[in-house]
Amino acid sequence: MAASRLLVAISARALSSIDDSMTLPQLRALVVLESCEPLKLAAMAATLGVNPSTAMRMVDRLEAVGLVDRRTNPASRREVVLNLTDAGRDLVGRVMAHRQAEVGALVARLPAEERAGLVPALRALTRAAGELAVDPFDEVRRTGGLVADPLAPGR
Repeated sequence: MAASRLLVAISARALSSIDDSMTLPQLRALVVLESCEPLKLAAMAATLGVNPSTAMRMVDRLEAVGLVDRRTNPASRREVVLNLTDAGRDLVGRVMAHRQAEVGALVARLPAEERAGLVPALRALTRAAGELAVDPFDEVRRTGGLVADPLAPGR
């Protein structure tokens, strides 16, 4: 639990150093989009484990500050398709770089023998987690949460 709290704290510090008005759930939504875009709103809600109305409110906020682009899917007008804007992609990149630098600095403080054992231990933990260790976006990809860019010209 302590390691989990440490990683959440690192993420929170990285986010607040870039944008102190954004929440961790909003960052998570942006990371999901970065990994899976273009993405249907319903698939984003499922991936985040929230109700579609909650995801819609989150997207409203992210769109209002210019981080998310929301459009109606021309192939199915009942669907909303989400993409990151350039500003959204930039924010995610900067937060992740900050987080990676902080984790790297922390790992560098470990003695060499502890550092050498860290990667195999984390891989073993991931294997032990079984299904929980699967790429969190695999299910979205498998179930068709992704769309083949219906907003591309010529479609």
